[in-house]
Amino acid sequence: MGKQSWKAGNMLYPVPAVMVSCKRAGEKPNIITVAWAGTVCSEPAMVSISVRKERYSHDIITDSGEFVINLVTEKLAGACDWCGVRSGRDCDKFREKKLTEYKSEFMDTPAIAESPVNIYCKVVNIDRLGSHDMFIGKVMGVTVDDAYMDEKGRFALEKCGLIAYSHGEYYALGRKLGKFGFSVKKTAGRSKKKTAAGAVNGTVKKKAPTGKRKDKA
Repeated sequence: MGKQSWKAGNMLYPVPAVMVSCKRAGEKPNIITVAWAGTVCSEPAMVSISVRKERYSHDIITDSGEFVINLVTEKLAGACDWCGVRSGRDCDKFREKKLTEYKSEFMDTPAIAESPVNIYCKVVNIDRLGSHDMFIGKVMGVTVDDAYMDEKGRFALEKCGLIAYSHGEYYALGRKLGKFGFSVKKTAGRSKKKTAAGAVNGTVKKKAPTGKRKDKA
């Protein structure tokens, strides 16, 4: 197997493409498309977004100390891309793309109502890294579209039609391959089958009686 050596660069793909809404007091809200977003901590729940210093939203998030991550579906892909190539200095992105501001109980910054999942974040740290500043946000709350709640009260995220971003291109998510821990369960399943077969054939060894010392290997 051959390999090529390349210079250092960001090749961590695919990543989620998200629309981040932000708002400075007394001004119109804005939306910035972000691909550098991720989870950084589970307890407390914290996420990160990385934004270039020259972006219009950079100063808004810095001044307001909050932002909302809105997950993007296939239906929102066009709006997501448009918000990434247009500046909020020159237009009202909510109005231009006919998106609805959703007011939550968590903060003044509105979410995008058309997004199935909205993650409300308070900035707890800003890391000045280089081309981008990383905003670390503590998750204050989440709102989800109740259209994706099933009869058991479970939120069916897999039915939302979310998209991913890879090397300048957008993709729909593919088929399910398994769930967390499936490799262990698969092995355990084979082990049980072997044990059951052995019991039928009489080849399963009995355990040493309780209290007696087993021979060491």
